[in-house]
Amino acid sequence: MGGAFRQKANLPEQSQLAHFEQTVLSNLDAAYNLARWLTRDDHDAEDVVQEACLRAFRFFDSFRGGDSRAWLLTIVRHTCYTWLRKNRAHEFVTFDEELDNIESGANPEELLLQSIDLQSLRKAVEELPIEFREVIILRELEGMSYKEIASVTGVPLGTVMSRLARARKRLQQCLTPPVAQEA
Repeated sequence: MGGAFRQKANLPEQSQLAHFEQTVLSNLDAAYNLARWLTRDDHDAEDVVQEACLRAFRFFDSFRGGDSRAWLLTIVRHTCYTWLRKNRAHEFVTFDEELDNIESGANPEELLLQSIDLQSLRKAVEELPIEFREVIILRELEGMSYKEIASVTGVPLGTVMSRLARARKRLQQCLTPPVAQEA
């Protein structure tokens, strides 16, 4: 593999490796963070990130520059989904458009910022369907723009916005204590 890899890139092997390390490995924290939230397990996340890095190295000659973090997170996402389909197929639950309809009212972000226990928030995020969990993690923890999230997830910008809104709505529902009704 080394010879073909070196020829395609027209760089000596050490330069190619240094370029890979500079471009990809600098984003390992973000890669682990996404994998950890998608797999919900430290060890599984480490395995996924390791596999994703091997894939990134294998296909590094196809990287044409640009946002290396988005490129690596796309690979991590695909690797996570492959791993989850193989090891936890039951987690791929589709959501119901009618049940997840966004109602008008208070801004979910404002409601979330109210007194929320961090452990409750973590549990609520982990219980989100994977499509919602990944966009929340990419937006809120990784600080990615909607456009970057669309690139990583391979879905249209409108779908990213919709998934974020639905995820926030579900978090709001999970984290807002029920209002006691007067008798």
